[in-house]
Amino acid sequence: MSSYQYTARDNSGKLIEGIIAAEDKKLAARRLVSQDMIPITIKDNEVSPDIIKSFNEWQEFKSLKIEDLILFSRQMYSLTKAGVPIIRSLQSLTQSTRNKALANALKDISISLEGGQSLGLAMGQHPKIFSTLFVSIINVGEESGGLDQGFLQISQYLGREKDTIKSIKSALRYPSMVLIAISIAMAVVNIYVIPSFKTVFDKINTELPWQTKMLINVSDFSVAFWPHILGGLIVTSIIVTQFIKTPAGHMLKDRMVLKIPAVGSIIHRATMERFSRSFAMILSSGVPVIQGISIVAKAIGNVFIGSKLDTMRIGIEKGDSISRMAMSIGLFPPLVIQMIMVGEETGNISDMLLEVADFYQSEIDAELQALASAIEPFLIVVIGIMVLILALGIFLPMWNLSSAMN
Repeated sequence: MSSYQYTARDNSGKLIEGIIAAEDKKLAARRLVSQDMIPITIKDNEVSPDIIKSFNEWQEFKSLKIEDLILFSRQMYSLTKAGVPIIRSLQSLTQSTRNKALANALKDISISLEGGQSLGLAMGQHPKIFSTLFVSIINVGEESGGLDQGFLQISQYLGREKDTIKSIKSALRYPSMVLIAISIAMAVVNIYVIPSFKTVFDKINTELPWQTKMLINVSDFSVAFWPHILGGLIVTSIIVTQFIKTPAGHMLKDRMVLKIPAVGSIIHRATMERFSRSFAMILSSGVPVIQGISIVAKAIGNVFIGSKLDTMRIGIEKGDSISRMAMSIGLFPPLVIQMIMVGEETGNISDMLLEVADFYQSEIDAELQALASAIEPFLIVVIGIMVLILALGIFLPMWNLSSAMN
């Protein structure tokens, strides 16, 4: 069935435009007539099926959440532990999975398995859904015969990742809402409030304070050039977005994020917690140290820290120990380096990395609790300064006029 753009008039003679689905133009015209409309023009819809398909796929991937992957991993753990064949497990989950992108991927993976591919290789063909870390754990599980434990490890890792992300988002929600509200309030004041007061100030015919002049000038500029301001913001956002997509831009963005006051240290600790926990999981699965660092560096979500970890990997390849290279890249505090040294000496570095991850998790929890109390005074000062400027700019001329009349 095709879609057509039409223009028609209803019984009152009103012109109507829209899109109607039909087998051909004649059926489209009959449907319009049956709806008490007189067709004027009927033409093919300009939106091509490829564009619609791409948009639908983008929407499906956008709706994929970490909860979907956690549920999938737990279900696969239960099914593989119970001895259910992989293909039958995937076919069963394909029908019960809520997310269409994941369901389509599982269907494609089932077909690949029937063709003789391994599960890890088939999952690797869907990098938007299954990360490099996910696929690596599955590969190790297949080779070692512990695929069920691989899915269990992934579900536990993703569960901790979900809790960390949720904590950070909840801590940043309040300051974000306050800043958005302040921005909207300033825009309304500039466009609507100050111009109303300007007509009153023009009738006073007296010297205005510099605060009032500044507000009026800013308001006049905003009202007169708001299309240019809006266009400039749109163009700037497009340029910045395209620059961030480049390797240099992505590196710069991830590096600057770590320098944001109060928030950057939390993001840094969250990234290092993700590295420690995922690296421990990789090592406990039997992946070599050098290969494990290379995998984790791509999966932690920060290109700048990933480049530092690559430097660490190169040093280990040349013969340096993990602790010395961890000290040289400057990402780990002394306490964490001592814990890594103990892990090297005892030969149980994966357990020590889990201790490091727990250390970072406790640090994150403490900083998140202190974040609100640290941001609130700053927000209060900013709001106070803005209210003071507005009050002085608007009410000082009125006070001067009142004094002159008295």
